[in-house]
Amino acid sequence: MPRSIGEGYLLGVDIGGTFTDFVLLGETSGRVMTGKVLTRNDDLAAGVLAGVRALLTRYNIASGAVRKVVHGTTLATNALIERRGARTALIVTRGFRDILELARESRYDIFDIDLRVPPPLVPRRLVFEVTERIGADGSIVEPLAIPEVAGIARALKDARVDAVAVCLLHSFRNPEHERKLAAALHEARPTLAISLSSDVMPDLREYERASTAVANAYLQPIMRSYLDRLAEGLRAAGIGADLMLIGSDAGTIGREAALRYPVRLVESGPAGGALAASFLGRRAGEQDIIAFDVGGTTAKVCVIDGGVPERADEFEVARVHRFAKGSGLPLKVPVIEMIEIGAGGGSIARVDELGLLRVGPDSAAANPGPACYGLGGELPTVTDADLVLGYLDADFFLGGAMRLDRERAAAAIKRHVADPLRLSATRAAWGIHAVVNDNMARAARVHCLERGKDSRDYVLLAYGGAGPVHAAQVAAALGMRRVLYPLRAGVMSALGFLAAPIAFERLRADVGPLADVDIARANTILDELTGEARELVRAAGVPASSCNVKREASLRFAGQSYALPVPLPAVRLTRAHLAALRAQFVAQYRKRYYRLNPDVPVELVQWRVSVAGPKPDLRIAPVEPGSRNARKGSRPVYFAEAGRYVDCAVYDRFALGAGKHLRGPAVIEEPESTVVVGPGSACAVDRDGNVMVTLAAGRRKERIAA
Repeated sequence: MPRSIGEGYLLGVDIGGTFTDFVLLGETSGRVMTGKVLTRNDDLAAGVLAGVRALLTRYNIASGAVRKVVHGTTLATNALIERRGARTALIVTRGFRDILELARESRYDIFDIDLRVPPPLVPRRLVFEVTERIGADGSIVEPLAIPEVAGIARALKDARVDAVAVCLLHSFRNPEHERKLAAALHEARPTLAISLSSDVMPDLREYERASTAVANAYLQPIMRSYLDRLAEGLRAAGIGADLMLIGSDAGTIGREAALRYPVRLVESGPAGGALAASFLGRRAGEQDIIAFDVGGTTAKVCVIDGGVPERADEFEVARVHRFAKGSGLPLKVPVIEMIEIGAGGGSIARVDELGLLRVGPDSAAANPGPACYGLGGELPTVTDADLVLGYLDADFFLGGAMRLDRERAAAAIKRHVADPLRLSATRAAWGIHAVVNDNMARAARVHCLERGKDSRDYVLLAYGGAGPVHAAQVAAALGMRRVLYPLRAGVMSALGFLAAPIAFERLRADVGPLADVDIARANTILDELTGEARELVRAAGVPASSCNVKREASLRFAGQSYALPVPLPAVRLTRAHLAALRAQFVAQYRKRYYRLNPDVPVELVQWRVSVAGPKPDLRIAPVEPGSRNARKGSRPVYFAEAGRYVDCAVYDRFALGAGKHLRGPAVIEEPESTVVVGPGSACAVDRDGNVMVTLAAGRRKERIAA
């Protein structure tokens, strides 16, 4: 029988491309319980519900004791990539029917004569024009032709359209026409899902605004179906807590906000991981870290300065060439700034037509999975290589819940890599491991350099199921000396969800010279944005008195295309504040780019308001190692520094008490991940069970196994 309902529990659920992770945290005891299951891509909701039931049963927790559920899902991202959203139409200003087809008229690879671009989510035949015109200043140049809406509604019905996006010219300055059009459409077809660009993202750049509004409409019906099923399933299981969702900016939003703005759920899982890295880094006394998350399909890198992850307001999804900027669909939504690399445990290794070893970006994912899973996969992957090299224990994968087949892994590597390259299986496995490490290190180095950061000034914080296996080699390649391995690294994104405050951000474009800003209008816009964000946060259960309001203005030098955010004072703006804003902008610009444009006037681009509830005060109990021996035994592990397999000590992560010191070579295991410590590196365990590794000085020359 489940234990009686006393202590409340917080539940975090993260659906990844290969695994779905669960974290259950006791509100008062700080006890952390975890679970990990293969992702059911055929029915995500059923997979989550089965995993929740298994977790509660395993730890004997009554379902009614779950007081909070925070969920991150890949459904939105996968629907955009796999084109599994609703049948969607787009309505635009007459004369702008080809906005999605024309896009930016730029080429992400100027030398590729066969260059492909992502097809729009809405085909041209489902793009409808309406007579109207709003001027760049927000004035009505031509009234909206309401009688035309009836004909459009009939065409939408005939085309069996389920969702429609509306993106009219300059609607970010004046949304009147979009709102009237939406009202007329709703009257004609009440069940139609409607997304207005002036609501979803009232920002300049017509194509990006249209792309974002279309993606939002495209996702609304399927997200409603999924979240309704999941919420109903949780209630049926006895969990009465409201379902909360993690957004792409690492803020928690309520279910209604998620249904209204599902495009903000894209990339929610990685955002949770970055938030967890920030939270755990601060607890460990490390404010400047590089978060390094390697899962089954991809690796993500995020720079965190002063305990705060970098943010952006635009990113791409569904890239035709996965890691080529400009080859995807742009989405203008607030997001944690990170780089994604096609490198993970499931990344497939092969020899290309030039006889070179390639790893990724394609992945075996959960189905069929790596060869060692024994689920039908026949191609060698990074996980297969790690198993052959001894980094993973075939009998302790997922804590023993899933046994790996080392012979299958070795056979796949021999057939597809070792034999074509005339290498031993060990040398081929190390080659796979080294290539994927180099891919990740090069991408991380470029990501840092593009932001003016020196990776040597940071601590690498490694998490994800595969991150701790590869982190030491990646850190060494980046010139970093220290690596922090948090406890429960394999489910850290799900833990990060529980540390996310309820928050929502609103913005509005308002382009013009900073010196000419209409102060009264600016204060009106800021008040409106604050009210909109407050209402969404209040609907998620946060009273107005508990809200924290952060306001920003985005500024640029006249003639530039992109802007920098500058904090605004909490009081009502006066003209005296404008000079201070300009000085702050110049200081930020100098810090970022060094060179200035002293004779060029500064422009305002947009106002931005973020409203957040209190940060959750998570209590995480220290791990009690008990009296059991931390050393589990030993096994042969390949280290390039030695050029051979070394008899390596294997430790139980949960039996290592605070203050414990180790020296490599060593392997430290927990059910969801494995830490590999190279020869000569020193380890220290802190109060939270995190392992800080100081790498051996300098990289010894790697010797290749015979």
